Amino acid sequence: MSSSSNSRPVVQLSEAERLKMLAPRAGRLRCVLDTDTYNEIDDQFAIVQMLLSPDRFELQAIYAAPFHNDRCNSPGEGMELSYVEVLRLLDRLDTPPDGLVYRGVTDYVGPDKLARPAAAVDDLVARARASTPDDPLHVVAIAALSNIASALLVAPEIADRMVVIWLGGHALDWPHQQEFNLRQDVGAVQVVYDSGVPMVVVPCMGVVSHLHSTIPEIEDQVEPHGEIGRFLAQRFKQYNVDNAVGWSKEIWDMAPVGWLLDPDWAPSILVPTPIMTSDTTYSFDRSRHLMRYVTFVHRDPILRDLFAKLAARMH
Repeated sequence: MSSSSNSRPVVQLSEAERLKMLAPRAGRLRCVLDTDTYNEIDDQFAIVQMLLSPDRFELQAIYAAPFHNDRCNSPGEGMELSYVEVLRLLDRLDTPPDGLVYRGVTDYVGPDKLARPAAAVDDLVARARASTPDDPLHVVAIAALSNIASALLVAPEIADRMVVIWLGGHALDWPHQQEFNLRQDVGAVQVVYDSGVPMVVVPCMGVVSHLHSTIPEIEDQVEPHGEIGRFLAQRFKQYNVDNAVGWSKEIWDMAPVGWLLDPDWAPSILVPTPIMTSDTTYSFDRSRHLMRYVTFVHRDPILRDLFAKLAARMH
């Protein structure tokens, strides 16, 4: 089995410092959001929930992340489509995009672990450098880790100035790790896991996999609430191409936002950070630095929070 090239963290935080940074924080959090918005529909729900929670989030920047599937021809096109989709969302929320939205990298970090240039990378490095371990930047990552890995390769010293909350991979005991955000850029996962940056990992299958909604629920609780409600509902419904009965849709990207809003909505434990192998599997070394690992997600309060904020916005 081939493994990542560096199993020791680049930044050597003491255990006490790491535990402090991994602990849920009260008050308003300085955040950036890294998102492949056009890839799916759940990124849109996560962005709206963050923007409608200004008492909790000071959302300083939104970074468009690369992705590549049947919705685009290359990672760079996926990033550009995501950038444009973020602008569509902000327009419907009457939120000006200037100084808020940044284009991300157009290619993956890959197995050679090459930092890729982008405005998003420069912005993340600058914001992290302006942060401290006592007041870290919270990086909400709901895409491949290419932007964040590029920033850490350019400026490894920022690893102790931010906390990365990533929706990626599957449960540690899941039979495989062929999850979209992870397998898109395994090299980026290796960089981030090995950097020593404090991480909260929110796995997909086996943990977040029951975070779903249905068309009747969306029509009742989302669609009536203005232009943004209609937009989210339209995006949601277009995935049920066969008009299937009993159909539901995953909206997993809401889970990291849910953990930040209330850690009781996404219970977690501390575990050693796994080693990401180039075979797209996890290997384990119990001497590795700790990360926070979400073990379950309570679906109802996360969705109830979004529904209430959409309704309140109309009054």
